[in-house]
Amino acid sequence: MDISRQRELARHLANLRREGHQQSGLEERLVPPDAETAYRVARMVEEELGWEVVGWKIAGMKAELQKQLRTSSPIYGRVLVPLMASPGRVEHARQCSPIPEVEYQARLGADLPPRVKPYSVAEVTEAVASLHPGIELAECRFVHDAAFPPMPAILADGAGSGTIVIGEAIADWRDRDIAAQEVVLSSNGTPRRRGSAAAALDHPMVPLAWLANELSRTGIGLKAGQTISTGTLTGMLRPKAGETYTADYGPFGTVTATYA
Repeated sequence: MDISRQRELARHLANLRREGHQQSGLEERLVPPDAETAYRVARMVEEELGWEVVGWKIAGMKAELQKQLRTSSPIYGRVLVPLMASPGRVEHARQCSPIPEVEYQARLGADLPPRVKPYSVAEVTEAVASLHPGIELAECRFVHDAAFPPMPAILADGAGSGTIVIGEAIADWRDRDIAAQEVVLSSNGTPRRRGSAAAALDHPMVPLAWLANELSRTGIGLKAGQTISTGTLTGMLRPKAGETYTADYGPFGTVTATYA
């Protein structure tokens, strides 16, 4: 895929984001051939939009979710929409194939710049200023239909990044059993999904270390002030208009998002 087609795809995806639109399928000539090309296009989308990268999202840390996502490795994308404090509210009709995902949000207090030596989990943990409960309101510029394009097209679109609804910081989170805490996702008061970081991620700092090393390898790096959505604890489901989703993190707090 030559640079002119990469630029063409980036401009197209940027326009879809600006306009809040999505489409069915993608011309085969514009589908990136691999993840490396797709991530390069995603960076071009950032340049085309000129929007601030307020954070990053991670998905598919373990094999079960990777299978659902049609990938053989974890994936990432830029968060380009300002974070929303809980309770959050979005218009269902303006969301592109929305999916609410329960995720811990790690806010960085220090840069993790590109370097030769890999980052350890301990190093990235030290760089985190605060950890929060949250819900990612994921979106996709491609309709989930029979023409849904291959994964590289989704990576070019930011791996389904959308709006992050974030709760209050978890006090003394480094000294608490974050991984084992069960989280319950309810819709209009009815429990729909349950999960934990131990089952889905091992611990939120594990995907964060993975992302720090992926971005370091590509010369990008993470910046202080950015918030990283570390991966779904409860899988994926499709919301309906009028539904309110509440993620109950037990003693760590609750986060609420409404699809109006």
